[in-house]
Amino acid sequence: MALKIWQVQKVCFCEHAGKEIALENEVVYPSEYLPDQPPRILARRCSNAIECNLFEQPACIWAGTNPNYRPD
Repeated sequence: MALKIWQVQKVCFCEHAGKEIALENEVVYPSEYLPDQPPRILARRCSNAIECNLFEQPACIWAGTNPNYRPD
């Protein structure tokens, strides 16, 4: 069976939130039956996305509110 986990891609300071945040990827690793398949990224998220979405101004692509700003 395939394994799905959230992995931290990068930890950085977010100017919008004013603190350190983690940018994470949901990665699917193949089952033991298909070991030569590479891992795939299914989704991306920010550890502070819920709080950023409560602000009145759009944050970034990781929070899902501003596709024009990518903080990596």
